Parts: sequence; C-alpha cells; structure tokens
Amino acid sequence: MTDAPAELIDRLKAHRQSHVLMGWDALSAPQRASFAAQLSAIHFRELDQLAAQAKKPVEPPKSGHVAPLPVAPAVASPHERALGEEALRRGEVAALIVAGGQGSRLGFEKPKGMYPVGPVSGATLFRVHAEKILAVSRRYGKPVPFLVMTSPATDAETRAYFRENLFFGLAEADVIFFEQGTMPAVCSRTGRLLLEAPGRLALSPNGHGGTITALAERGVLRELQRRGVKHVYYFQVDNPLLKICDAGFVGQHVAARSEASSKVVFKERPEEKVGVFALIDGKCGMIEYSDLPKELAEARDANGQLTYRAGNPAVHLFTVEFLDRITSTGGLAYHIARKAVPHFDPEAGKPIDPAGELNGLKFERFIFDALPLAERWLAVETSRAEEFAPLKNATGADSPATVRDAQIALHSGWLEHAGVPTHGHPVEISPLFALDAGELKRKLPGGFQVTGPTYLSAE
Repeated sequence: MTDAPAELIDRLKAHRQSHVLMGWDALSAPQRASFAAQLSAIHFRELDQLAAQAKKPVEPPKSGHVAPLPVAPAVASPHERALGEEALRRGEVAALIVAGGQGSRLGFEKPKGMYPVGPVSGATLFRVHAEKILAVSRRYGKPVPFLVMTSPATDAETRAYFRENLFFGLAEADVIFFEQGTMPAVCSRTGRLLLEAPGRLALSPNGHGGTITALAERGVLRELQRRGVKHVYYFQVDNPLLKICDAGFVGQHVAARSEASSKVVFKERPEEKVGVFALIDGKCGMIEYSDLPKELAEARDANGQLTYRAGNPAVHLFTVEFLDRITSTGGLAYHIARKAVPHFDPEAGKPIDPAGELNGLKFERFIFDALPLAERWLAVETSRAEEFAPLKNATGADSPATVRDAQIALHSGWLEHAGVPTHGHPVEISPLFALDAGELKRKLPGGFQVTGPTYLSAE
C-alpha cells in the first residue's frame, strides 16, 4: 500500500485514476512533491467531462448563418489616430507576445523567439519585438508593459535570455513573464491519465486560447488593472514585420468602443492555409481553413475578389475588462485532439510507443473562440507586405528566407520613399532608429547613401 497522502488517494480513486500512484514508493521526496503538485492542479470533473465528450460521435461544425465579415480600412482617420496616441500617452496599452513554442520545425531547439531573423544585424525575434515596444514607449513618453507568455519548455531559457540582454533596454519591471497553462493527456479508450515517466504526467500546453486564463491565474490581469492598463495588444512571436501597438489600430479600436479588435490580411488564393474571419449568426467568428467549405472558399464577389478573404494573422486587441469577464466565467471552451502519445505504462513498468496509433486525447483552447463573446468587435485591414511575414517552416513558404526578404523589401521601400535607392543591397532598419517611413525620412542625415549591406540602428 502506498504512503501517498490519503486525500490524494481518495481523490484519484473517486475519478478512477489510482493507476498513476503505482511506483509512488520508489520516488524520491522531491519527485513525490512535484508529482503531487501536478495531480492537485487537475480539475478532474472537467477532465472527466472532456473524456466523455470525446467518446460521442463527431459532429460536423455548426454552420449557423455565415456571411462575409465587414472590414474597416487600414488607414485610421486623424481623429482615430489621435485617440490611439492619447491612450498610449496615458499608458493604457500593454503588449502581449505568445512565445511558448520552440523552433523545432526550423531545426532550432531553443525558444522560437531566440531565432535570428534580422537580415543584416542577425537580431532575434525577441529583440525585434522588444525594440519596437521600447520605441513606442519612447515615442509616447509612457512605458508599454511587455507581457511575455512562455511555456514550461521555454520559460527558464526565455527569462535568462532577457536578463542576459538587459531586457533589450526595457525596464525590468515592465517585462512581465507568465507561464501558459498545461493539460494532461488521457487515454482515448479509457480516459485514464497518461504518464510521461513514473511520477510525471504527460502534459502539453493548453493552446493559445489558454493565454487568457493564464493572465488571470498568474495575477497579470490584476497587475494591469493596478497600472491603469485598459487594452492588451496580442500577437505571436513568429512575425517580425508586425506593427506593435500602432496608434492607428489602437485608435480605431477605442473609437469603436470595441472589446475585441482583429487585424485582417486578405487572402490571395482560395487554397491558402489561413483561418478566415466571418460573420457567424451575426457575431465575429473565425473558420479554420480546413472547415471552410470549398464553395465558400472559392466564391467571388462582383469585383472578382474572394468573398471570404479576411485572413487571420493572429493580431488582436482586447480590452482588459473583456478579458476579465471571460476568465470570471471559466475561460474558453476546450477543443479535443486525438494524438499519438508515447507514454509510460505503470502496470507494465515500461514505456509504450503508440507507433502512430491515436491513443491519446489532448485538450487545447483557441484564442479566436473569444471573438464571438464580444458585444462590440472590429476587424481592420492591414497590408501583407507591411505587416505579415510569419516564420513557420525551415524552407519554402514562411521560412527564414521569405521572412528575410519581406523585411528587406519593407525597409527598402522606406528608403526609396526617402529618396535613397538601395541598388539591391540588403537593408535593415532597427525600430529604435525608425518605426515607420515617415520617421526614417526625418532622421536620415543629408547625403545618406546605401553602398552595401546596411543596418540603421540607434547606436
């Protein structure tokens, strides 16, 4: 008989999960403490419900009434821009980066944010984003809190990287790290918890939608409220081109009194693998590309443009009040995925390789499930060339090569606008030198020329 805490034994027995304690006596004291903490964090009733739900026949996604989403123009009005600038000057905007993933698909076994993307400087994704936030903070005279969501796999290394680089010029108090939540994997047949090893659950991140729950559970929402922050600018780590906390978008969001605003990149081809925003039963929603019927994906309007073309680049602006409301009601719903999960079988006393069999269930939350919950929402067009160059693959589309080329093209355009030809040389402009073409034109010294690879920095 194991000497595990009686309360833990009873709780596991009540949910038919006692198998995980096999081998408890062989664990060291620290291992027992860690394992008990993992088990105590599980909401077993919720897990039971999810496992039961997975056994039901798979139903096709509810279609509802689907219509194209109205999208606001990319250029904000002077009034809207002024509202955005005022919000930034008052310190009412925070930036949130989703950085829980590693660069495994790039052959880079470190946090993805540490991947070098600067075409001339070799600056990493983290540096590019942090310098943009620092530049915005300096422009408007008020710190923009930088919320860095990590995962158990990236947390320690990410924190160390920021410390080693002196937080890229940001005040340490304004860089707030918080870990993404996890969910245990369970057997798809029995609903029993799967173990990664004796005394350790098979856990996985609970999806980008878990960001919202983590903000509340880690006390970040309360800290934002204490600081007077009213809006959270959400983006993913892999897109170095995006404009962070740009006043125009912030102002459009504020003017519309929107609770959840999203940037939109128009699809160029029906087969493009990007989720599409749509009006679903009168609410702003998102349809995964795999769920968009072929006839809708290929439909065109009178101008020959794709009818459902409002692609999702994963850039959102939420009010803190809206996020607080979602978390106070339990957070977003979980999606269930069947996966091949290698695990340790405590009864057989050995690791099990599922050999491709979908033996496990994993549970994730998706951030776009928050959109239909908003009473007031807004979608705003943005330019692919100016703001969307995600780093996903080692080669081909959305690879280091395409990301490099996109940055060079953008910054070459800024220089051409300022009357400086680049003659085909690679160029890169640090956000600390200029955040946009207008600022670059004002700052360039007279007679400036590009005669080779060029990196314009503030140093």
